Amino acid sequence: MGITVNRKNSFFKPKLDRVLARRFLLPQERAKKIVNRVLGMSDDQKLALITQILRNYARRHRSILNVLEKNFNLMDNTFKELNLDKRKLTDIEKMLIGSYFTMEYSIEAAAYFNPSIILSPDQTQTQEGEKRVILSFRAVGEGHLSSIVFRTAIIDKNLDIHLDEVGILLDKPKHIKNHRYKKQEFLDKLFQLHKAEGEIVEVIKNKFPDTFTYDELIRYVKEIRGENELSPDNEILMQQILWVASSHYEISYSLDTSISERVIFPISDTEKNGIEDARFVRFVNDQGKVTYYATYTAYDGHSILPKLLSTKDFVNFKIQPVNGKIANKGAALFPRKIKGKYAMLCRVDGENSYIAYSDSINNWHEDVILIAEPEYPWEFIQVGNCGSPLETDKGWLVITHAVGPMREYVLSALLLDLENPTKVIGKLKEPLLFATEEERNGYVPNVLYSCGQIIHNNQLILPYAYSDHESTYATICLDELLNALLASPD
Repeated sequence: MGITVNRKNSFFKPKLDRVLARRFLLPQERAKKIVNRVLGMSDDQKLALITQILRNYARRHRSILNVLEKNFNLMDNTFKELNLDKRKLTDIEKMLIGSYFTMEYSIEAAAYFNPSIILSPDQTQTQEGEKRVILSFRAVGEGHLSSIVFRTAIIDKNLDIHLDEVGILLDKPKHIKNHRYKKQEFLDKLFQLHKAEGEIVEVIKNKFPDTFTYDELIRYVKEIRGENELSPDNEILMQQILWVASSHYEISYSLDTSISERVIFPISDTEKNGIEDARFVRFVNDQGKVTYYATYTAYDGHSILPKLLSTKDFVNFKIQPVNGKIANKGAALFPRKIKGKYAMLCRVDGENSYIAYSDSINNWHEDVILIAEPEYPWEFIQVGNCGSPLETDKGWLVITHAVGPMREYVLSALLLDLENPTKVIGKLKEPLLFATEEERNGYVPNVLYSCGQIIHNNQLILPYAYSDHESTYATICLDELLNALLASPD
């Protein structure tokens, strides 16, 4: 094949000192005992302990007192059972109680992988031949809980990536705003996930107004349960209603945080077991306005739910579920509309690659179109994309992943027609990148994976993870890759 792949001796590694302070849940009976034990301490003991806590944790968090206060205020049920008026507690007692229901969580201690890269909306203070970029990663901590984290960097004219200093005072969203739902869209998604029949369907349709908020929905579900004798299957349906509703929200971060300090951590019930593999893309609409989108997969321990994240500034984010036939892992949005429609790469059956079109960015009900299926031995198990297509003058360049014998993941490439991307005009006959001896050992051996690339100075910049452990990147001459793709047989 003769394609030169330049592996850069630059690695994106986890930092163990990047920790979030999150709520520490305990059973109610144990919680009541802990509260009583704290209140039973002498004033001198309380003062000494809070002083120690602040000395050990104040520099590790943006405002540890705010965190302790928040977790204290989540204890209302405990205080109610204790017949305790929390307003009568001292500030020190409140902070101490909050500290016993707070824990540190190292967000990337287990793995730091599946990167994507996009051009930053901020291109100020760059030199000729340089671009400012944002890299995203899937970070995994204790319990294999995944979140999305960011790094900012400059890529220079020599294709070297220079990471900005990484902030360690991690920040969860400052504001979380639930969405107002449209009845028909909500019911379409619900009945796609849970086939419901009989009277319960009419009960739900009659109960829900044309639009409603999450808090209103909770009330409707409570009313349905109180007014009807539900079968076990319909009780599951009620849970499913709440599950779907919790997946749609908006978040924003404080402006005094750096991008590397903003963590998109599981928030809704649909995400409680992690959010995976964000494929970021810089999308330009018909009016030339830019929005950054990312498809990712939410997991609640039982079901996966594809989602679409959008932002214009990486401060304010909107999250919404993806509905329709592409609702599976590994969807990747094209960076612009094609013939007036949104286009998405997807893998609806877990084995083959497809394209879908839609008039709506989060509702995909048109038929999917097969574009690639396993052909060579190194892809007999499955083929899929490694992020959104890259537009070149020769066609849509798609970096792909494939799985072969011994569950080895390799990276390769497709070239799709610019005006009709259902038509494959080039495909490599051999892998573009496979794990070296140094890369094949890790949490999940023999795996290479990427979630997005860019073109810079006529070079493909390809960040990738190896063995679900760490990440690095490679560069490939774009002309060389395109010529190899076009020389390959149909």
